[in-house]
Amino acid sequence: MDVVLPCLNEAEALPWVLARIPAGWRALVVDNGSTDGSADLARDLGATVVREDRRGFGAACHAGLLAATADVVCFCDCDASLDPGRLVPFVREVRAGEADLVLGRRRAQSRGAWPVHARAGNFALARLLRRRTGLRLHDLGPLRAARRESLLGLDLTDRRSGYPLQMVVRAADAGWRITEHDVPYLPRSGTSKVTGTWRGTWQAVRDMSRVLNEPSVPA
Repeated sequence: MDVVLPCLNEAEALPWVLARIPAGWRALVVDNGSTDGSADLARDLGATVVREDRRGFGAACHAGLLAATADVVCFCDCDASLDPGRLVPFVREVRAGEADLVLGRRRAQSRGAWPVHARAGNFALARLLRRRTGLRLHDLGPLRAARRESLLGLDLTDRRSGYPLQMVVRAADAGWRITEHDVPYLPRSGTSKVTGTWRGTWQAVRDMSRVLNEPSVPA
């Protein structure tokens, strides 16, 4: 199993995250231009490091997907806000043919884990997603699992904050079975590149709104 971990200056969080990768799984840390030694630390901790010079969350995620070789590929943030060990039942569900894409619904474990502006943006996007696809999802969180070849077949093009949403929208258009399960959401290590500020959050909302306005792709 491969776990894609997009990484930009996450040296503080890497030991915690990599220690929780399930036994026998491969951690693919996609270094997106870190200046804090994240790439070298990840190698020292046993991860496979992929370099992606083009900045953007989607660029890092897609580079990891292309580098993956496992049948089922997982995605997880690299900031210690989510435990990659929670992906085990997600993978089991995909392998059993019970779902094509499994998503984690974040449940904040403390008041500071999920800022109000980030929750507001996520809520607004979930409602827009429901209107666009009919999916009654509550979150567009980064913890997820699906088959690699199927993901590549979605022909994802967004390389910024809209990548996770585009994956869900195109999967819905293709008739995928999409499920959602609660996962604990912890305070992240370091400073968020997206949800740490109102500006970052609404830039992400703008990126995702652009994805929602794409024409529907027939299955």
